[in-house]
Amino acid sequence: MIRKILTAALPLLVLLAIPFFLRPKQEAGAKSSGPADKLVIISAHNESIRHEYEQAFRKFYREKTGREIELDFRSPGGSSDIVKYIADRFEAEFRREFESDPANGEWNDEIAGRFAEPGVENDPDAPAEVKKARRLFLNSNVGIGIDLMAGGGTFDMQRHAKRGFAVDGGAQKRHPEYFKPEIIPQSFGGDELYDKQGRYYGVVLSTFGICYNKDRVAELKDPTPPKRWADLGEPRFFNTISLADPSKSGSANKCFEVLIQQCMADSGSPEKGWEEGLNTIKRIFGNARNLTDSAGKIPRDVAAGNAAAGMAIDTYGFTEKEWNELQFDGKPHFFYVAPEGGTAVSADPVQMLRGAPHREAAELFIDFLLSPEGQKLHAFKVGAPGGPEKHALRRPPIRRDLYKPEYRKYRSDPDYNPYESGASFVYRPELTGPYYSLLRILIRCIALDPQPELQRAWKAIIDAGGPEKVPQAMAAFNRLPFPYSEIAAENAKLHGSAVEVAALCRKWSDSARENYLEAERLALEGK
Repeated sequence: MIRKILTAALPLLVLLAIPFFLRPKQEAGAKSSGPADKLVIISAHNESIRHEYEQAFRKFYREKTGREIELDFRSPGGSSDIVKYIADRFEAEFRREFESDPANGEWNDEIAGRFAEPGVENDPDAPAEVKKARRLFLNSNVGIGIDLMAGGGTFDMQRHAKRGFAVDGGAQKRHPEYFKPEIIPQSFGGDELYDKQGRYYGVVLSTFGICYNKDRVAELKDPTPPKRWADLGEPRFFNTISLADPSKSGSANKCFEVLIQQCMADSGSPEKGWEEGLNTIKRIFGNARNLTDSAGKIPRDVAAGNAAAGMAIDTYGFTEKEWNELQFDGKPHFFYVAPEGGTAVSADPVQMLRGAPHREAAELFIDFLLSPEGQKLHAFKVGAPGGPEKHALRRPPIRRDLYKPEYRKYRSDPDYNPYESGASFVYRPELTGPYYSLLRILIRCIALDPQPELQRAWKAIIDAGGPEKVPQAMAAFNRLPFPYSEIAAENAKLHGSAVEVAALCRKWSDSARENYLEAERLALEGK
């Protein structure tokens, strides 16, 4: 009877045992008892990067601490959405802290609007209650339940640092050897690669270029592949360009800023370069076939043939090209090129947020990203010693020593060195850096909000024979809300009340729309 019962129960016992036999083996030295430590990261990084980060850092963390770690990635949208989320959360949490002590007085709109304003504590015209709130915030450990922000560009992280949302991650103190000029320089090509006070650290380098689909370009009247930013604004590319919304994608906005800076460098005049750059951007938007909320989607659209060309970050361009080569047996239809005339090199950083709830783990994660192990993860091929597990990230490392000849055979892109490719173009932060947010808003107002009118005007100009055939129409199309000489004054207006800012944006959009309607009418009249 017992034998019959055991025989009948055997299949069930086998099924119950399968999960235990199939579970991964515990690595030597790992401790399985107790709950895992936690690290919360807000980031717009894609799934491939998040996967490789988690797998490699868990091993690194286990070796350093003997404990397990769980990475909790939060992704409320693109980098612009993340920046807004962080600001909103800090306002809510600081208000909670402020109102918990009656001695602080009553919370009001002015405190809400200015507690994170850089330098307000030293402004002689600022109310005493605002200065007090600012000092209270900077001396607090108010947090938003998030340890780190990863990715998004130096502009937003510089702004977080100035506002007090970011704090010193301490890597310079723990690893001064990393920050020698021959390893990680403090600045390159006019852009800071890490904050001297440790409030953000560049992890990888990024450059911006052009991606195109060979088959779609071959269908054009002129099948020459695009080589310069201005090529994307040529009439032959009408209704074939894929773009990202700069008001949602910080990477897209940076790309447009680089385009304007290159026009300034080529023309030798910031005033003329500002005009040429913005009008090039308008023509590119006139050629837009589709708009996305993320710069990472553009290469996929182009590779799929949904667009002929677009702007791309190097890592997305190289990754898509590799995938395209696999699909087409080594004969890709998708290509990524650095624009002629050079492109700016910028850092993609990580920063620790104020009140990080898991400080030790956050510090170790920063150390990991800047270490040789973390840098190899970004640059090496799958399967190479120290390389990624499943996905080649193809992200150029910030560390110069990873470009040494001995690592060449391991790197996914052995011939690519941003420290060399970006040397022909020097980014001048004083020209456009202070107006980065203005640029995002301005492009939305003159190219996105009135895009139907913009595209109709641009098509009418093309149908009339091109800009040279209808100079009056083109002059109307090229009008701008203000010249570069007035940019500081216009930027100051964006720091007014919400009602004032909305009125300014409406003024810019309405004037652009009127210009496009006039340009369309003149083009139809052959003028």
